[in-house]
Amino acid sequence: MSQQTENNDIVKEENLVFKKTNVLLDKVMHYCPGCGHGTAHRLIAEVIEEMDIQSECIGITPVGCSVLMYNYLDIDMQEAAHGRAPALATAIKRLQPEKFVFTYQGDGDLAAIGTAETIHAANRGENFTIFFINNGIYGMTGGQMAPTTLPNMKSSTSPYGRDVKMMGNPLKMTELVAQLPGSYYVTRQAVHTPAAVRKAKKAIRKAIENQKLEKGLSLVEIVSNCNSGWKMTPLQSNKWMEENMFPFYELGDLKVDGGMAK
Repeated sequence: MSQQTENNDIVKEENLVFKKTNVLLDKVMHYCPGCGHGTAHRLIAEVIEEMDIQSECIGITPVGCSVLMYNYLDIDMQEAAHGRAPALATAIKRLQPEKFVFTYQGDGDLAAIGTAETIHAANRGENFTIFFINNGIYGMTGGQMAPTTLPNMKSSTSPYGRDVKMMGNPLKMTELVAQLPGSYYVTRQAVHTPAAVRKAKKAIRKAIENQKLEKGLSLVEIVSNCNSGWKMTPLQSNKWMEENMFPFYELGDLKVDGGMAK
């Protein structure tokens, strides 16, 4: 197999270093430069292609930056009301248990208005996958403080930093989900370096493949940046994420095959 390039050179398949997955639509993404959403989309799309489940996959996205996913993945997608993606995923998976069902949610959605839906779906052991993008703020609506905003972290609604005495502690949803008996695989990853991307892709595949086992819910949190919301360049935001987000939201597996990992 080979393909014709613009300069009429023939590129043999075995010489290709990288080829975009066909599960990603040929559209320019609207995310800010440096945002982790695009990389997360690509990894999910690659896993779907490699597992050959494109026609058997259903994604659910609610309100926020995550809702744009239906513009970019060539699979069946359903939009949910703000925070309600796990409830909708529960219905779809129960009605069509042979399908591979996942939600794709931001922290302002999953850890705020969607807290109840997330916790109860995990506690019931619903057999679908949650992808949770955590950048510590409401990214789409103006950079407001979210439940995941770090102590002393500035946002548009906490310009002097999050005061824990006044505004409460950050919510570690992934740790909460890991404690529930209905969760089967819970992990926290990142996508800011090639090494992190490889680990994240492995986690994404495991979380989707787990649906074949019918053992419960899998959740993959991806700690990401929001350079526009954080008022930083992409490089600055990645460095700030490493120095501040990762010590609080530690990367790695929390629960594997139904047992606590750490």
